[in-house]
Amino acid sequence: MNIGLIADNTKTFPSLPLMKIAAYYRRIGCHAELLSKEKHYDAVYVSRTFNLNLKTVKKIDLKDINADRVFVGGSGYAIEIVNGKEVYNCQNDLPLPDAIEHIYPFYALYPELTKDTAYGFLTRGCPNNCDFCIVSDKEGRRTNHVADLSEWWRGQKNIKLMDANILACKEREILLKQLADSNAYIDYTQGLDARLIDSDVAKLINNTKIKMVHFSFDDIKNEKAIVRGLTEFNETTTLSDREKRCYILVNYNSTYAEDLYRIKKIIELGYSPDVRLYQKELAPQFLKDLARWSNNSIIYRSCDFLDYEPRKYDGPIRKIYPDAVKLWERWG
Repeated sequence: MNIGLIADNTKTFPSLPLMKIAAYYRRIGCHAELLSKEKHYDAVYVSRTFNLNLKTVKKIDLKDINADRVFVGGSGYAIEIVNGKEVYNCQNDLPLPDAIEHIYPFYALYPELTKDTAYGFLTRGCPNNCDFCIVSDKEGRRTNHVADLSEWWRGQKNIKLMDANILACKEREILLKQLADSNAYIDYTQGLDARLIDSDVAKLINNTKIKMVHFSFDDIKNEKAIVRGLTEFNETTTLSDREKRCYILVNYNSTYAEDLYRIKKIIELGYSPDVRLYQKELAPQFLKDLARWSNNSIIYRSCDFLDYEPRKYDGPIRKIYPDAVKLWERWG
């Protein structure tokens, strides 16, 4: 059989499901490759991670695929936008069979993106059940140990850890030690739950060779616990703010004052802010400008937000959004 594979709406991150599907078919003697429009395939698998409501994202027209059969899967095909909110339907997001889910990925499917780099999950699920996130509905409201590192890592120098909430797993000490023993550089790509950090957990994380670590500050009501955890982590690490980032969700149940405050607090704590826009296409221009300033370390280190000029002829933020001046200066 000739198998075609294509990821819908992602170009900068390899599709882990497609790498596993490719590995499975190659193991049973089939040919599997990224889809070529000029070829006919016995079957094509399309994977979509996000349901991006963006005019700039051109989604795949399944009718244009030259194949006897076309299979679609992934969270992006199970999410609908209802009244500006993401609604997840698990019935439209069937999991991979175990024979595929637990196979060593065929990293050569994305040679440039996976050069000396392994991608995978050690845990699945999250107990937080945040209403802006589908992980708890998709993977369960408990963080479970689902794989050991050896399942998807074989000596690569870099590891991209994709777990949603590894710190909530009761086996976190075992798993973090596996990462440390690998001697690979770890990129904690998802936002670690800072509320779960104490001195022991901070030491476990810092025993790993960290390339990048992300935390999250999505809800102002959790400020006290998050600040405590981030402060605790700082006491055991020598990482710079370039290596410590913190996701900040905006355009979802927060005020501009809360958005600006969280960004300033994160910078004050010695972390780099990483503002994420919920339903970016629908976000106000002010939040888009805020994200553009805060997510570029060169820009936010070189000029204050109020002096930032997002467009050539509009002038600085203080002129475009005069109401933001008091909010920004309010936090010192």
